[in-house]
Amino acid sequence: MTASTTPSEAPPEGPPPARFAYDVHTWKEIAHLLVNLPIGIAGFVYVVAALGIGGVLSVTVIGLPLLAFALFGARLLGKAERWRARLLLGVRIEEPSPMPSPSRRGGSFLNWLWSTLKDPVGWRTMLYCFIRLPWAVVTFTVMSVGVFVLWPILPFIARLLANADRAMVRGLLSRSDELERRIAELESDRGVVVDTAAADLRRIERDLHDGAQARLVALAMGLGLAKEKLLEDPEAAAAMVGEAHGEVKLALQELRDLARGIHPAVLTDRGLDAALSSVASRCTVPVKVTADLPTRPAAAIEGIAYFTVSELLQNVSKHSGARTASVEVWRSDQRLLIQVWDDGHGGASLDGGSGMAGLADRLGAVDGLFIIDSPTGGPTTITAELPWRDRSAD
Repeated sequence: MTASTTPSEAPPEGPPPARFAYDVHTWKEIAHLLVNLPIGIAGFVYVVAALGIGGVLSVTVIGLPLLAFALFGARLLGKAERWRARLLLGVRIEEPSPMPSPSRRGGSFLNWLWSTLKDPVGWRTMLYCFIRLPWAVVTFTVMSVGVFVLWPILPFIARLLANADRAMVRGLLSRSDELERRIAELESDRGVVVDTAAADLRRIERDLHDGAQARLVALAMGLGLAKEKLLEDPEAAAAMVGEAHGEVKLALQELRDLARGIHPAVLTDRGLDAALSSVASRCTVPVKVTADLPTRPAAAIEGIAYFTVSELLQNVSKHSGARTASVEVWRSDQRLLIQVWDDGHGGASLDGGSGMAGLADRLGAVDGLFIIDSPTGGPTTITAELPWRDRSAD
């Protein structure tokens, strides 16, 4: 009878326990320990030469750049060691964040040089290569002698020494989980912020070019024609001036709308509660606004919250088919929470083409959260969280 293994009873990852009989895992560990010596010598020579030459020449112009490139080379050695550990020891380690480049540091060579010289991954790899040589001598000697003298217990010795190697690789060549993750998040968020700012500038430029600027050009032309006809045909000139007056009113209204889109005056003067009530009044669906904020948050957080609700209510007007909606804003500890609800047909998602993905990116850029609960048939509840910062901190 054969025994079946259910998915819940799958064997754990990693090499099996060491046994007297040599298996493929034992031979891989022995090979890794024997290869330690030539690789340890190469790494030790590289580190000593790089630090020695870079340190001596640091008083010259080429010393520090040479040391920076040596740290880049150390990263390559660390990558090779991670590959060797993955192949022979079964240790899988995520690659650390890439070394900063001049383009990512504003294009300044000095900024890149300073960031590279502070690179913790490169320096930890240097330390790893430096301390490997004495350890490599020990492992090579023990394995070489053990193959002939200690072969009955060699698998257990190999496992013990290989576990020490695994600990060194994890300790010195792995990424600093929280720090590396945070760096990656900040780099991604910075890209989102830059893209969003560029898109906003293009939108403002397009609105000015297609709206107020076109009306002002027409106004100038109309006033020029009215000036020419002022003496010849006063009645026609007066009609032209009247048309120009109407164009001025329309241009002023478009400029007000554009300014409200950039940063509404009511938000600055009266706060988030009044600004959201103003947005809700322009929505085609009846909206109930509830704001429970004992104090006003920082201006940047207040602005993001305003534009988030504004865009969500636009989606309610255009896409939801709702009859009623509500907006709730409140503070919980150090978070500003926003919840927009509607009784529409639901189906909202980040890939629905309604701007939800852009909102999620904007909130993520400031450590915020964006959660959609919109089953088909409705209702839709969208919750947004922003970090709370007091206005006095600005």
